[in-house]
Amino acid sequence: MSVLKSKQEMIDLLTGVKASKRNYYTELIKTNAQLKKKNMKLEIINDVMKSFNVDMCMDDMLKNILNKLKELYTFNRLSLSIYEDGHLILTNVFPSDSFFVKVGEALPRQYSTYWNVIEQRNATQIQFPNPTASSLEQETFGKLHIKSVFLFPLISKKKIIGVLSFGSRQMFECEESDILFLQQLADQLAVCIENSRLYNEVLRGNKEWEETFRSVLDMIILVDMNGTILRFNNSVNKFFGLSDQQLFQKKCNELLREHLTLEEECLLEESLRTNTMTNAQIKFNNNRICDVYTYPVYNDRNEKHGVILYMKDVTEKLHAEVQLIQSGKLAALGEMAAGVAHELNSPLTAILGNSQLLLRGANKAEASYKLLEDIKNCGDRCKNIIRNLLTFSRQDEYVPKECYINEAVIQVLSLIRYQIERQNIKITIKLSDEIPIIAGNLQQIEQIVINLLLNAKDAVEASTYHEKWILIETDLAEVNGESFVSLSVMDNGIGIAESDISEIFRPFYTTKQQSKGTGLGLPVSLGIAKMHGGTIEVESQVGVGSTFTLFLPVCSGR
Repeated sequence: MSVLKSKQEMIDLLTGVKASKRNYYTELIKTNAQLKKKNMKLEIINDVMKSFNVDMCMDDMLKNILNKLKELYTFNRLSLSIYEDGHLILTNVFPSDSFFVKVGEALPRQYSTYWNVIEQRNATQIQFPNPTASSLEQETFGKLHIKSVFLFPLISKKKIIGVLSFGSRQMFECEESDILFLQQLADQLAVCIENSRLYNEVLRGNKEWEETFRSVLDMIILVDMNGTILRFNNSVNKFFGLSDQQLFQKKCNELLREHLTLEEECLLEESLRTNTMTNAQIKFNNNRICDVYTYPVYNDRNEKHGVILYMKDVTEKLHAEVQLIQSGKLAALGEMAAGVAHELNSPLTAILGNSQLLLRGANKAEASYKLLEDIKNCGDRCKNIIRNLLTFSRQDEYVPKECYINEAVIQVLSLIRYQIERQNIKITIKLSDEIPIIAGNLQQIEQIVINLLLNAKDAVEASTYHEKWILIETDLAEVNGESFVSLSVMDNGIGIAESDISEIFRPFYTTKQQSKGTGLGLPVSLGIAKMHGGTIEVESQVGVGSTFTLFLPVCSGR
């Protein structure tokens, strides 16, 4: 058996079978190593792509890449520079180091190797120390102990977007297959960066549109074909006083019907039925008036998939228009009153003159003397009324002058006292003699007094009290350490509901019948008071009465 074995070995040696087997196994091991390395490269690219997401920090991405590459190469440093608007910006370095150019700054042209990659669009390998490199590059990589640097252009859609740099503290050469692999890795990273950039641009654009949509002052509501609310802006929350949860997925028709004063035709259904824009002016139960427009919405296939409801609050605009009309009426009324007053002055002059002549020759003991005296007194009273009416009808520009609030009360009472007392309403006046002067416009203050007295008169007339009264009182008050002159108008009228007190100073809001009130008296009065630096406060109880108090600041130094 040993002889046969020796012969077999001799034959193997003579025929070279052993050498062939040895070469075969050597090549097999080498091939397996190459396949393993190639698989590892594929796994690295696959892992990089799988781990990428738009929210991932680029520093984390570089860390992930470097950790994977360390299985094949001795890389110690990765850096990413992005090319934008003619500048090469160093955006990321891992691990972070004391680089001469800080992250976020532009690489100067002295980094010639980096700029050569940008200009030539080719991968570059450079060893250090290297006399051909720029002095800044030599100094930088010398400080970092980097011996070998591999630079790859990042190209996406034939456009260069940056440079990816691999640095190693060991001196080594990359094979052609390694260069090809690293370039493929750089290409994949370029795709990831570009996708992330495009995603962020879309996200930023959507956010800008979202912010614009949410901040529009007019109300915008998007509903689907069933009338369900899908989107809305902040103005909708504010107008209806509802949260996002209360509005989302609510039926738009239900939302509107809950806040309408009357049943309105459904604009949404009309717009869906006619496929056209519809509009209407709607009054809501919070006394707001809106112009409402509905627009059908179509997709790319021209298929209708919803309706946009656009609502514009035009309450203030309408109020301003009505106020302008009312102001025009008041101006015309003032001119007419002034004309009538001037016309009455002539016959009044004759009446007063003749009555005075007759009184001089009349015997006081005779009954006619008393009649003549009544004629003269009535003539004087008419003359005072006309003079006050002329004064009130003048529309003077607001120029603050020293005036007394008591004087405004007296002037107004000479005009409307008889009108109030003829309704069996008792007027009581308590004017303080210690009232200081104020800076203001007497005619405008008179307008406040007239509005307060006429409101009190209407409230007392509507009450069921047998004895009806109005009390006018002036005094000196102190508010927050400041001195004010106060004018109070109290009555025992029907009072004001607590829910209405916060609304009565809103233009055109009135609890009176349409023929008796316009809703302008109190808003105008409050506006005049604020223009004088004061305000109007109200206390009221239903069935008991109301007290309106005007506060005007005292002249400084008084």
